[in-house]
Amino acid sequence: MSIYICARFSRLPFCRKKKRDIESSYYKNPKKFSEDLFASSDGESHPIRCYSADDLIRATNNFSPSRIVKQGRIAIQGQFYDMFMVSKYCIRSWSNEDRDRSCVIRDIDISLQMSNHDNVLKLLGCCLEFPIPVLVHEYAAKGVLNSDGSLGGASDEDQIILPWNIRLRIAKQVASAVSYLHTAFARAIIHRYLNPNCLFLDDDYVPKLYDFSHSITIPPPDWDVQDAVGGTPGYLDPAYMRSGCISEKTDVYIFGVLLLVFLTGRKAVEFNQAEGYESVISYVLECDGQIRAIVDPKIFEEVGENEQIQQQLHDFLNLALFCTRDRIESRPDMVDVARELVRIEEFVMPS
Repeated sequence: MSIYICARFSRLPFCRKKKRDIESSYYKNPKKFSEDLFASSDGESHPIRCYSADDLIRATNNFSPSRIVKQGRIAIQGQFYDMFMVSKYCIRSWSNEDRDRSCVIRDIDISLQMSNHDNVLKLLGCCLEFPIPVLVHEYAAKGVLNSDGSLGGASDEDQIILPWNIRLRIAKQVASAVSYLHTAFARAIIHRYLNPNCLFLDDDYVPKLYDFSHSITIPPPDWDVQDAVGGTPGYLDPAYMRSGCISEKTDVYIFGVLLLVFLTGRKAVEFNQAEGYESVISYVLECDGQIRAIVDPKIFEEVGENEQIQQQLHDFLNLALFCTRDRIESRPDMVDVARELVRIEEFVMPS
């Protein structure tokens, strides 16, 4: 089985690390890792395989930049980490050790809790011999989605435009994973950084949600918590930005933006010389319900004048707008969003 290695570490080349540095991390990290993981999981035991530093260094050719897979293929090189894909592994790298260690512990904890969900990228193990643990994930062959919901390279020639039925199925399955985060545990878990770059696709275009490093839990009986505002540009919930309070409805708003990205084929925020920056929500609202102007033209090229599918598109748009209402009280719960997407998909039965 092919797998990903996701490593978080300081950006100094690994060849410069002395053996005692790795040994120091090894003896320092397991205790901290165990304490934090035990505390965050309410005492539950989560078995996890440990990989050696030597194995991962050999597998990645000493974490060679040439092994970083470019954005839109297998993994992304982003602000917080690098991801490497090799014959058996894939890796994420972090910079600020004090802050990022807590982030990676959170990611490991939630990934393990979510490991039985079909739409989560499985965490198989980690390596504690670095200042920031290295994570090992399963392999998802199609790679990560681009910011506009497509697959492939940056140029138009290299991109794979997903057909409408695949976009709809991905939305339905991601909604299932987010609903599970909200409802399956004693404390609701809010992802809050959901965007296309958090979604891998396997050979069958099944989405695999990953990166729970910025997720936050809400202890009962509270329904929201105060936290510093953070998120992906274009996906930030205005109610969260105003109050600093995060809740399940924050994820609902973010998911609504993701639905609009899938529907329009646009990024959450785009820039052009004439208008400057424009969010996908502003673009859709300016279209004033004109479905032909809103929907990705590639979808209409594909589906033609099929009335049932056009009704799907209308219902999908209405759901996205419902999720992105400014007043959090007016937004649906994530479980209701997931049910509605099942209904929308089943509206057109396969022949």
